Amino acid sequence: MRDHRRARRLVVGDTLWWWSVRHDHRPPACREKLSLRRDGTSATLRLVFPGGPGRIIADGLSPGGTVGGGSLVLNLHRPGVARRFLDAALADGLMPTARGAVEHDGWALFDTFAAAVQPRET
Repeated sequence: MRDHRRARRLVVGDTLWWWSVRHDHRPPACREKLSLRRDGTSATLRLVFPGGPGRIIADGLSPGGTVGGGSLVLNLHRPGVARRFLDAALADGLMPTARGAVEHDGWALFDTFAAAVQPRET
């Protein structure tokens, strides 16, 4: 069985990235965190998904790494999902360059995905 808490490799072009998913019990609500880091650096982006009204996160009933809202539910443990968030973070210029970790609201990127997969009215 894979330990989902360990950092996993993600190769994008010639660049190696490391990513991991954690569940956090920081008040006022539990939250899921997707951490992304370019190999050879200590600058880490943490996309944070706090639970709340209209937002689904892993809560003991749903699998770890689950984030969802509306009709879209994603599993942050899937490499393809991590890659989509990495691509979006890079496109938005969110990746930090300074040493240490920077937290960013992951729901903003999630909402972009949700809008892209919603069926279009004809």
